[in-house]
Amino acid sequence: MPHADVNGLSLWYQVHGSGRPLVLLHGGFGAAETFAPVLPALTGRRRVIAVDLQGHGRTADVDRPLRYESMADDVAALIRRLDLGEVDLMGYSLGGGVALRVAIQHSALVRRLVVVSAPCRSQGWYPEVLAAMAAHDEQAAERMRGTPSHELYARIAPRPEDWPALWVKSGDLLRRDYDWSAEVAALTVPVLLVFADADSVSTAHVVEFFGLLGGGRRDAGGDGAARPASRLAVLPGLTHYDIVRSPALPAVVLPFLTTQVREPA
Repeated sequence: MPHADVNGLSLWYQVHGSGRPLVLLHGGFGAAETFAPVLPALTGRRRVIAVDLQGHGRTADVDRPLRYESMADDVAALIRRLDLGEVDLMGYSLGGGVALRVAIQHSALVRRLVVVSAPCRSQGWYPEVLAAMAAHDEQAAERMRGTPSHELYARIAPRPEDWPALWVKSGDLLRRDYDWSAEVAALTVPVLLVFADADSVSTAHVVEFFGLLGGGRRDAGGDGAARPASRLAVLPGLTHYDIVRSPALPAVVLPFLTTQVREPA
């Protein structure tokens, strides 16, 4: 399987299908397999490049912290290394935060951005979710042995013994406070926000996030001319944990990627 040497990291990626490139970024403790249920729908319309982020899946960890910003630089370096030009980018949960940072830090590389179940500031998570993420440590890693995420990691990771270290580094990342609101408000790339109606991100923050992108400020008008370039989808009957497996996800993502987006008049 291909790896790209970027920023001192041997970053694993896999390519499926053909057409305009769509880069996929998985959630925490996941890998490219996260998108397996929706991959056939996506590869029918796109050349999909699925990436395993630092310390996840087939990408071995290196001696640096897990940070949204550095992982975004890794993804940007991969896009340049593969000479993909301007890409569509979709990230889920942890990968949603990384994808958002790619658009902020490397805007020239992103044509359209899809953020699935990820906030633009840490306080967008519900308090109980923040508390659970703050408890990520070696003991939590031991309790998670035998779960599907651990079984996948044990099967594909180059160093399966790094499982506890991944939890320690993830806890360090997720305990850090961040607020990217000003940078989100300055984005010019069209963004599709996708959340479940029973997500781990609060509904109030979903509205706030969309508002930063110009959404929810006024009536779009009879011809839709006043709608923002960005979009919001709230998928019913889903949660943070199953949204990425639902056929409803590509059903809203593909029209956004393929339909002409008009800037509001």
